[in-house]
Amino acid sequence: MQGVIMRAVHTQFDIRAIEASWQAFDTMTHLRPIHSDDEYDRMVALMNSLLDATGDDEKHHLSGLLDLVGDLVSRYEQEHYPIEPAEPKEVLRLLMDARGLKQEDLSTIVPQSNLSAILSGKRKISATLAGKLGKFFGISPAVFVPG
Repeated sequence: MQGVIMRAVHTQFDIRAIEASWQAFDTMTHLRPIHSDDEYDRMVALMNSLLDATGDDEKHHLSGLLDLVGDLVSRYEQEHYPIEPAEPKEVLRLLMDARGLKQEDLSTIVPQSNLSAILSGKRKISATLAGKLGKFFGISPAVFVPG
């Protein structure tokens, strides 16, 4: 068996400068793992402010901070607000309702009789249809495949 070579990186940090910057930054953000709903609310507010500032610009100078805050929020949500898997037909119904769509609005993707059967639970969503629905709604087709 071949051994694994560990590479140590030696970098010098100016801890005093980091400490001075951190104190000011920490006063504004209180960035740390989330342990309560109040801390969660604060991090969500920070995340939303960062999203407003960065927009879609992944190279924005605050995008790294947005990634960190998003990870903290996501971890807390996964632990405290887990989302139960939904039936593909319920996901489809939710998406249609959220966008104010009627069955006939999807007629170019799926015949209305088939869509009625899917929404009533009499028919499953095929992999091909899942792909078409994913493309239509701009989401992963996996949400239309039972888990």
